[in-house]
Amino acid sequence: MPDAVSGSPAPAASFSATQQVERKDQMNKDTFLKLLVAQMRYQDPANPADTNQMMAQTATFAQVEKLEEMAKYSATSLILQEHATAGAMVGRQVTYTDTNGASVTGVVSSVRLASGKSEAVAVVDGKDVQVGRITAVSLPTPSSGTSSSAAS
Repeated sequence: MPDAVSGSPAPAASFSATQQVERKDQMNKDTFLKLLVAQMRYQDPANPADTNQMMAQTATFAQVEKLEEMAKYSATSLILQEHATAGAMVGRQVTYTDTNGASVTGVVSSVRLASGKSEAVAVVDGKDVQVGRITAVSLPTPSSGTSSSAAS
């Protein structure tokens, strides 16, 4: 599709999903625990920290730890769901956007599941298509060549 401003073809967009984002400035349970230990180590012996505050901080630490566990289980659940969805596409007719921005329809013969940093790939009429490019999934039409002929 030509760009309205320059008249040249618009570049095709490509996106890939990641399972987890690691940020160096993000605080986690280890950072929180280090802060708690430092607070206890350097407190004034003549004026110790309030017991209620220490209990609240310990409870907060436990909450942070449980939230991290929940995030890990949610990521695992998402991966399993993606695998099931990708596997269910085999034998289905799909429409996807190719690298030139054109809409193409074909039948999925197999799927390679995502592993590590690679995205799941569907084999559509012999071509590898990233699952993220698929825009529609439907039952194959009789004219798509996937129906079996009756024996005479």
